[in-house]
Amino acid sequence: MTNRQLFLQHIATTSDFPIALEIERAEGIYMYSPDGKPYLDLVSGVSVSNLGHGHPKVKQAIKDQVDKYMHLMVYGEFIETPQVQFAKLLTDQLPERLNSVYFVNSGSEANEGALKLAKRYTGRTEIITFKNAYHGSTHGALSVLGDEEMKNAFRPLLPDIRMIEFGNILDLDQISDKTACVILEPIQSEGGMIIPSKEFIHTLRARCTEKGALLIFDEVQMGFGRTGKLFAFEHFNVVPDILCLAKAMGGGMPIGAFVSDKKILDTFKSNPMLGHITTFGGHPVCCAAAKAALEVLLEENIVADVQRKGELFVQLLKDHPMVKGFRQLGLFIAVIVESQELMLKIMKEAYELGVVMDPFLFCAGAFRIAPPLNITDEEIHHASNLLIQAMNKVKV
Repeated sequence: MTNRQLFLQHIATTSDFPIALEIERAEGIYMYSPDGKPYLDLVSGVSVSNLGHGHPKVKQAIKDQVDKYMHLMVYGEFIETPQVQFAKLLTDQLPERLNSVYFVNSGSEANEGALKLAKRYTGRTEIITFKNAYHGSTHGALSVLGDEEMKNAFRPLLPDIRMIEFGNILDLDQISDKTACVILEPIQSEGGMIIPSKEFIHTLRARCTEKGALLIFDEVQMGFGRTGKLFAFEHFNVVPDILCLAKAMGGGMPIGAFVSDKKILDTFKSNPMLGHITTFGGHPVCCAAAKAALEVLLEENIVADVQRKGELFVQLLKDHPMVKGFRQLGLFIAVIVESQELMLKIMKEAYELGVVMDPFLFCAGAFRIAPPLNITDEEIHHASNLLIQAMNKVKV
């Protein structure tokens, strides 16, 4: 049987129409099929491969750690060099009160842990979330996801969830003395790259402080340079109480984390002890890869050029008649077209030309551009030319 047949028979897929693109190897911004056809990656594995595929420093860090040890003990019991060194490097880049890291395996798990932590620390149960938010697919994360169609088949979910309008300052009055936390993406990803006003974020921070609610920022997609800052909250000059990270964090390896003040995270240590547990969280190989990936971002000053590169994409595509507009910050771009039908036709033609693209979950009339951050100007020009060819081939 071919790999395609085995895939369809034995792999649990998430839709009736998976892309089913078979990849034999990947390097830089390209993925290659078994027949050698290159596919230019404008998705980065949904904001995972910020350094492209197979960055040599990340691969070397993985190989070096594999030779030392892999899994030793459930998270939080042994002193493991990759964990402690990466936690130190990470917190050195963060504000002072984000000084303690709880490692997990994914973004959903980071958000799950953050929600538990907020309820435990405040002694409250109400959680406020936002329409069109995406926080993951596990039960707790799904409970705070901002789209009813994706949730209704799995109810009952967590109680005491209040959903409000993203960017609406008046809705922030609903944060009360009963609120344990407010969880949001400081820039909404699956809503179609929605950037709120600074006034909204500042008012949110002040309201949470006033009412004693913890502010959770989900930067699973936007963290580690995607927006032109190392972390998206830096655009707003506010600091969350809990920061959730994953995706690009591992340089291609599976890892996530929620970061807070040690005095907050210490509430997991008692009443009950082992208030949050993970077996593979902070896996030493993943932590070694994550440390190497962050070192590359810092040492090569990659983030400083991300906004310019995003603007170059916009400049090269803006004159095409099918493009109605953009929402862009760094190398996360929503290209707005007339309809979902047209967007899907463009994506189909792009795949035929060897360009990997992706839609947004909650924004029908746009597709995303989110390539590796170290994409070159020459590669941006090439990618843009292919996208223009794809749009030119679409029959309307």
